[in-house]
Amino acid sequence: MSLVLTVNGGSSSLKCALFAPQAGGAECLYQFKLGNILNAPVMKVISSRGETLEQHQPDMSAIDIEDRHQACLDQVIQWVRKQMPDSHIVAFGHRIVHGGQTFSDPVIIDENVLSRLEDLIPLAPLHQPYNLKLIRACQRLEPELPQIACFDTMFHINQPDIERHYAIPRKYTAAGVHKYGFHGLSYEFIQRSLEKIGRGAESEKTVICHLGAGASMCAVKKGKSIASSMGFTAVDGLPMGSRTGNIDPGVLLYLQRHYHMDTDQLENFLYKESGWLGVSGISSDMIELEQSDKPEAEQAIAMFAYRSALEIGRLSAALQGLEQLVFTGGVGENDSKLRKRICDQLEWLGVKLNKSANKEGEAIISKASAKVIVRVIPTNEEAMIALHTQEVLG
Repeated sequence: MSLVLTVNGGSSSLKCALFAPQAGGAECLYQFKLGNILNAPVMKVISSRGETLEQHQPDMSAIDIEDRHQACLDQVIQWVRKQMPDSHIVAFGHRIVHGGQTFSDPVIIDENVLSRLEDLIPLAPLHQPYNLKLIRACQRLEPELPQIACFDTMFHINQPDIERHYAIPRKYTAAGVHKYGFHGLSYEFIQRSLEKIGRGAESEKTVICHLGAGASMCAVKKGKSIASSMGFTAVDGLPMGSRTGNIDPGVLLYLQRHYHMDTDQLENFLYKESGWLGVSGISSDMIELEQSDKPEAEQAIAMFAYRSALEIGRLSAALQGLEQLVFTGGVGENDSKLRKRICDQLEWLGVKLNKSANKEGEAIISKASAKVIVRVIPTNEEAMIALHTQEVLG
């Protein structure tokens, strides 16, 4: 059996999924989640039914920190070889956060592509370096196999200029300083899911809410992204687990002048010290915040719900109306309390929540009489990567 392995890495984590390509899609066989890889890695193998098949701590005490991503990837490949000796991996599919202005479609990775992606690291410093580190790791482990890059920015590439451009001198816009939008693989998966539902679901004026520690929203009209919450970088838009979201740039000038922050300190402030963590002083994890009885935790949750409702209003203006709202992502799919907080602030738009359906996490959580259909659809970025990989390889 020919297999595709999808690769999605963070600074201290690695998510992989093994797919068997099929006509018109790809069947997920196993998922691999490796966390805490810079300290004491834990590897979890999950079946296609969502069952944990095994969980163990691979011994990597003798492996340098810089080599941990490759070692974890090698653990996955060795597992596949041992458990599926009659099958073989034929390609790697990668999630790449930033494709800049250049990459509007998935591409086969070569040294030229890698060089251009390295140039984009300043635009996504939290993710891009680890995406590229794993490409290099795949090259070393399986140098003969093709690798396909799939970009979080490509779903938004054709947004209108009036949405993408900032009110800055044109020379900077021409140089690429404009909005890109992110979470595109998730949005594309949701859009394809809506197309499968049919009955007009795929063509309605829709706002998709990808909510998690990294959170964003996208306005989709007739299947196309026309506006999104994230901008030039993935730090813009909603307040997130540890990212500020939208902030007056004058705040950064103030911090620079009065607190003498340099560029690295400002970057740390924007990406790692703020958001839910910064407001609460407790955690960047929504579950921990909801379990806390401290008022600061409540303030962080309330702020996120409020800003989310405001952003849905803005995106509804871009759509000139709202007919459908979709919740996805780790928080969006699983947190009924937060969905209710957001939807309660959107009754003016025609959102009416069915409380029991929302609590149970049903596919449609709005009342039958509501003007706006509200759905919960689990996203699957890995499936989208596998499908793109299959399409590129033909």
